[in-house]
Amino acid sequence: MKKLYLFILILGASGFLSVSVLSIGKNGRHFNYPNFSIQKERAFKRGEVLEYRVHYGWINAGEAVLEVTKENKQINGKSTYHMVGTGRSVGAFNWFFKVRDRYETFMDEEELVPLVFIRRVNEGGFIINQDQEYYHEKNRVKTNGKLMEVPSGIQDMLSAFYYSRHLDYSNAVAGDEFTVITFVDDEVFPLKIRYMGKETISNDLGTFRCIKFHPVVQEGRVFDADKDLTVWISDDKNRIPVRIEAKLFVGSARMDLKGFNGLANPLAIVPN
Repeated sequence: MKKLYLFILILGASGFLSVSVLSIGKNGRHFNYPNFSIQKERAFKRGEVLEYRVHYGWINAGEAVLEVTKENKQINGKSTYHMVGTGRSVGAFNWFFKVRDRYETFMDEEELVPLVFIRRVNEGGFIINQDQEYYHEKNRVKTNGKLMEVPSGIQDMLSAFYYSRHLDYSNAVAGDEFTVITFVDDEVFPLKIRYMGKETISNDLGTFRCIKFHPVVQEGRVFDADKDLTVWISDDKNRIPVRIEAKLFVGSARMDLKGFNGLANPLAIVPN
């Protein structure tokens, strides 16, 4: 399910990078997270909506939406961002593998860490319902009533994506790997991501300047090798996913940005 999460929901998906990061350069050099600065401008704002189209081979298989709602809910006296990610299969693909997924996170507006995470997943009849409360001052997460100890600054499956959009990759070298600490399926899950440099790609919306990554996935089961999942994010202060490609044991899948609204910053799109 972790691998389906990476594809269907970007998280970077998208969840690409989170608070707890250690990078190992391709030349063996080691450096801690502070060496990668945080951009001063917010990468998103309330009202942002990102829409994606999912293809499995030539089949239009699904769609996904990532939204920062306009809500400002107070949780334990803290203002929050409310993010919602949904993924659903469409058309004929519903006969093969029906997907109806919804992820929500409430992030501390100042600290950009999750306070509440809600997951409602139905994938081919496989159902997951998760409710999590994060107590960062105690390094604990309450998940479906069970209290667990976690590393400092841990992110959930959706908040990791939004936090990572503030990282500055200007000092990264192609081949550098990042270890991302997230909380997935009641486990502390280290996800490795390899920075591959910059690339320009095109889709129905136009041509984008992008930063390219390879999430280093476990071989077998869904993916055949650690280069079989590729992510392109916009090379600007928004850092939005533009495309995800996955080579599977049977065929391939791709998710493309098909619409956006309410971006906080100018988009790295090349003029015609």
